[in-house]
Amino acid sequence: MWTLSGFVDEIDDDFAVQCRVAAGLGLKYVEIRSAWGTNILDLDDDQLRRLREILAEHELQVSSIGSPIGKIGIGDDFEPHLARMVHAVEVAQLLQAPYLRLFSFFIPVGDDPDSYRDEVLRRMRALADVAEAGGVIAVHENEKEIYGDIPRRCLDIVTTVDSPNLRLAWDPANFVQCGVAPFTDGYADLRPHTVYIQIKDALFADSSVVVAGVGDGQVAETIRALRADGFDGFFSLEPHLGTQNSLGGFSGADLWAGAHEAFTRLLRAEGIAYA
Repeated sequence: MWTLSGFVDEIDDDFAVQCRVAAGLGLKYVEIRSAWGTNILDLDDDQLRRLREILAEHELQVSSIGSPIGKIGIGDDFEPHLARMVHAVEVAQLLQAPYLRLFSFFIPVGDDPDSYRDEVLRRMRALADVAEAGGVIAVHENEKEIYGDIPRRCLDIVTTVDSPNLRLAWDPANFVQCGVAPFTDGYADLRPHTVYIQIKDALFADSSVVVAGVGDGQVAETIRALRADGFDGFFSLEPHLGTQNSLGGFSGADLWAGAHEAFTRLLRAEGIAYA
């Protein structure tokens, strides 16, 4: 039984609307990136308390904190960001989220990402230490324009840091936008370290984001292989079908529901049970 979740801030700014739509689609889990137009790590105590109440009202749990940790330049001051990671773990603990998404730092345009390897890995080790201390699994997303944007460097991060609390999130659309055929070029190497799947798809032709199964992200091939090797975890919808920027995206309720239908249609076609 696979478990669906999703970045519900792409539905609406209002967290109550986010949860109402998600629950109406049958979801039991959500991934929280922002609520009421504010990043999850910037919510105050009263907002976090209200957030927990709304989750309980809709019988929803949290699969992951969709944090922006690691979405700073590799040349930016790291120490304040490390303190922000400590807070991110505290929020994950408060919301009983087993996973916390993070990234491996933006590389200056035109520079060779490999020239920043040592500093990236130093920082990732420090972030993993915080995750270990807090009992949360940090999952690295293969975002565009960061160090870990292609399979080779994703593998480098997770194997070099070598922490049980730093694993990988798989985002097929981001790989496509980096010129990578996700399943063909990355699955065999990254699957042993991948514990969390983000669902969006994209086209090689123009990098546009589309619903799962319509693009070049090899989503069907990937879910077949995941079923074959016994994967049993979260699939988090991140449609990005409306506006998008380096910090996230927005789809609206109708497009979000369409993305949910497209992915669950794929699952049904493959005979895969989900909840």
